[in-house]
Amino acid sequence: MPMEAPALVLLASQLGEHALAWFLCVFAVSVLGTGIACQLLQRRRARISSSDEPDEPRVAVGLALGFVLILAAASLVAYIASMLGDGRLLGLADQALADAIGEHVPWAALVAFSWLTHLGDAELLAPVCVVLALVLWRNAHRGLALGWVMALGGIVLLNPALKRIFARARPLHDHGLALETSFSFPSGHSAGAIVSYGMLMYLALRLLPARWHVPAAMAAAAAVVTIACSRVFLQVHFASDVVAGLLTGLAWLLVCVSSLEYARHRKRRAAR
Repeated sequence: MPMEAPALVLLASQLGEHALAWFLCVFAVSVLGTGIACQLLQRRRARISSSDEPDEPRVAVGLALGFVLILAAASLVAYIASMLGDGRLLGLADQALADAIGEHVPWAALVAFSWLTHLGDAELLAPVCVVLALVLWRNAHRGLALGWVMALGGIVLLNPALKRIFARARPLHDHGLALETSFSFPSGHSAGAIVSYGMLMYLALRLLPARWHVPAAMAAAAAVVTIACSRVFLQVHFASDVVAGLLTGLAWLLVCVSSLEYARHRKRRAAR
């Protein structure tokens, strides 16, 4: 890397040289931080009650409105992301990080990430979505079942729409461990992971005994961080793709959870 390169590009190259160490740091901080946050929440509320079910019409309306708002915001994000084109600073930093990872990350680590990344595959999450929805519906948690299905269905529609808007090419690699043919921005695995595992965490907080809340939250954080980082290590996404995917997925997750909580609150008030 020539010394006259911009500071951000040099920093990206240096991060790529020590990518595994940085991954372990981010992983540890994210998992422990999520566990601590969940424990603090438990102290404030002994447990999140599962006795009040959100009614289906309010959930559907809330999620539909939220989806429209997220789509409008995503269009603005895609416009800003157009500044990642060839020769622009963030694009150069993305490429420098990808090149450094390809040069310095051991083969064994790439193989491990090639397996772990499947935790975010649609082929795995789709059957989980169907089975869990049926279990929730059968156990009279119909509002949660609807919210779960619409959360995962929403991100499945939103992410491909963003990919077509931006149409960014993926980074090149020759390791043969992962192959993707769709556009790169934003990362579908990252968006899908934060929505899927985030909703699983929410359902765990709503339905499981309090002793399972912290382990469930930490497991969800571990899955999201691992899946998201695996996409950069395998060089099927640039780092900015993953960040955009996480932000998009987080926004949709917050809309979904907020809609479910709002519907539950309204139903509880109406029952008084």
